[in-house]
Amino acid sequence: MATKTLYFSLNASEEGFISKLLKKEKEFDSSDIEKLRRIFSKERGKLLYFLKREKPKSIYSLAKIIRRDFKSVYSDLKMLEKVGIIDFVLEKKGNREKLIPKIAYDRIEFILTFN
Repeated sequence: MATKTLYFSLNASEEGFISKLLKKEKEFDSSDIEKLRRIFSKERGKLLYFLKREKPKSIYSLAKIIRRDFKSVYSDLKMLEKVGIIDFVLEKKGNREKLIPKIAYDRIEFILTFN
């Protein structure tokens, strides 16, 4: 079985390299490393862990598993979706629709260069 790997190749000497990752143009903040740390915060790491381990069938069930409120979990999942780490699968059942968060990759590798 093939492993799906997401590579983040970042050049720390470029202004706004994290902003480019987040697809925001012409934004520079001297705390790009801090932005990267916030993207992969402890809480978002926990989300990824439980997505992989528990395979929840909805955002609501994930929020219950990790004992966080729905809005915060949804916000964190949207950020992870924005950088391409997770996808949402829309499931319809009768008149109801729900988004199922899925991890898009088996592995994430960072390549950080300083030139």
